[in-house]
Amino acid sequence: MKNFIKIFIVGSVLFFGACDSMLETEPRQDLTPETAFTDVESFESLLLSIYGKVRSFDYYGQTMMVAPEIMADNLRIIANTGRYIGQEVNADRAHINLWDFDEDTNEFRGIYAGINEANILLTEIEEVEGDEGLRTQLKGEAYFLRALFYFDLARVYGYEPGQEVNGWSTSVILRTTPTLGFSNADFRARSTNREVYDQIESDLSNAVSSLGTEAIGTEGIYRASKGAAELLLARVYLYEGKDSEAASMATQAMATFGLDNTGEGLLEAAGYEAAFNTFPNPESVFEIEIRSVDWSSVDGVNNSMSSLTADVYTGAQFIVTATDELLDSYSAGDVRRNMWEETTRSGADGVVYESKKWLGAKGDFLENLPILRASELYLIRAEARQKTGDATGALADLNALRSKRGVSSLAGLSGNALFQAILTERRIEFALEGHRWFDLKRNGLTISKAGSIEPVPYSDYRILAPIPQDEIILNDLLENNPGYN
Repeated sequence: MKNFIKIFIVGSVLFFGACDSMLETEPRQDLTPETAFTDVESFESLLLSIYGKVRSFDYYGQTMMVAPEIMADNLRIIANTGRYIGQEVNADRAHINLWDFDEDTNEFRGIYAGINEANILLTEIEEVEGDEGLRTQLKGEAYFLRALFYFDLARVYGYEPGQEVNGWSTSVILRTTPTLGFSNADFRARSTNREVYDQIESDLSNAVSSLGTEAIGTEGIYRASKGAAELLLARVYLYEGKDSEAASMATQAMATFGLDNTGEGLLEAAGYEAAFNTFPNPESVFEIEIRSVDWSSVDGVNNSMSSLTADVYTGAQFIVTATDELLDSYSAGDVRRNMWEETTRSGADGVVYESKKWLGAKGDFLENLPILRASELYLIRAEARQKTGDATGALADLNALRSKRGVSSLAGLSGNALFQAILTERRIEFALEGHRWFDLKRNGLTISKAGSIEPVPYSDYRILAPIPQDEIILNDLLENNPGYN
């Protein structure tokens, strides 16, 4: 009976989770790719469904932007609404959950639903007729999105290759073929981090070769492009410790976008603040467009980045503020410091700071989400160059970005001092964009914390997220991360 229940749940979860974008022209249980997709053009609706996963509040719509900041030392809680309380103190099992299903509906609501939809597209689009250029484009976008999903799963649930603690190299379950129902639903063990990163690299290489170019800050960046895939691949190489490849790919992406080694192509300092309330952001390489039709009437006030980080609309949650440690990291004249505005909040002691990055400038808490920005290319290449012994090139990249943020150039840095300067630059450039925890983790560093909260040593089990217990019970082959058994 237990095995029958498992098969039923997995089959229904993966099938219904994957097919929520199919045309509802017949009973849903009877839908198959053959009946839902008749030509290349019909797969575009499925692709848009995959994009929709990215803006979920459990993903980049909120969690992946806020949690990595508050789990480290960039944010602190100023209002107890029950959100991120455990993450702030790194409580047991308080982490990022990208691998869960809704117990009420038995439908995957997380990343694996998007992965399965991408698998359906990549497999089934080859079986229909249609425009070959469009086929290549849609496949390239699906490769990009699947790579993004697996990359985020890998960095939440596993160590980066070469940074394993006690030899633990287990990552996430790897699926590259679609699960459509009972007949091909199966249980699998978790793959190794090397296997998962190899798949991510392969997908992004396919995306780079399949996609066309789009200019920074134009509406074309609402979907994946060649340059976005190059930037993400450069980041993946950096996470893996493939520093020469990271520097080379960052250079390639900069050429794709027409970015100069001196920083030309990025915004001038005077335009930085306005950029986050301009859609698309003029420095966006990949940005999720959110429209009012994408939200229910309460989504904005309850879940938006604007609501959680600022107090510009009535009813805003305003639950997080910058830590003193983050604010002390800015240099004099840094335009990025202006993105934190001094204010007060009922129930919070003293002065607090609301973010001006997320002001709901499209109205009623609504805004887009820049997921990849051009400035990251300079910092990826700076870090990769520093790690390969090119201090001169690393410092040049660091100063190219700083020249566009209103701060003076740095000089005479090398070794660890230069590395720390690059980490600090990443900290302040991407504050409230979800990088801080991962920047410390991927480098094998202790997770620094704000105030009196104890830091988290890299050897601590809390560095990795736990696999949800329901998943462990469901799948006999699924082993949890160390410390959670």
